[in-house]
Amino acid sequence: MRVLFLADVESQKYWDFFDKSDFKDIDLIISCGDLKPDYLTYLTTMTGLEIAYVHGNHDKRYKESPPEGCICIEDRIFTYHGIRFLGLGGSMRYKPGEHQYTEEEMRKRIKKLKHTKGFKKGFDVLVTHSPARGLNDGEDLCHIGFECFNELIEKYEPKYFVHGHVHMNYGRNVPRITQVGNTTVVNAYEKYILDIDIDENRPKRFFEKN
Repeated sequence: MRVLFLADVESQKYWDFFDKSDFKDIDLIISCGDLKPDYLTYLTTMTGLEIAYVHGNHDKRYKESPPEGCICIEDRIFTYHGIRFLGLGGSMRYKPGEHQYTEEEMRKRIKKLKHTKGFKKGFDVLVTHSPARGLNDGEDLCHIGFECFNELIEKYEPKYFVHGHVHMNYGRNVPRITQVGNTTVVNAYEKYILDIDIDENRPKRFFEKN
């Protein structure tokens, strides 16, 4: 299964110079946050593809005008063609505002999830806005990652951990791909395509029930 991940900036290639042939081999689109809702609405309308998303720290407009035809996967496991995606959006809290969390608040979100049916089965792809602490994150409070994400990776060993938030044009050497044990960590800034092996024996599409 080929998944197009998006984050942080709207790609001119997809929005200003849209060509449907660019999406002919894409099966699913996932936003890691900080994208205009109109951008996601446009892409799902023009491509006919399903789009799932988590929130970025700048996505306060989603409350009043969420992207039409798209699926929010915050705080749940979304299974698509047998691949289990866990969504945890938002950034470290650095000022009053939505989609920001302290380390303890993010831990509480994860703890609540652990009590949901099916979570013990683990997940294949961790989808977040922020990175993990000390793993290609920033030094300022806004861009510091979450330590609890490291713990999720260590315990569940997902095949992929995909995030945004740390722009690759920040003027420092921000890697696109990092390997942590059995987990490939991807910074999805602007756009990145992953080919993920599917399990035909798993359900095609559903949300885990709480």
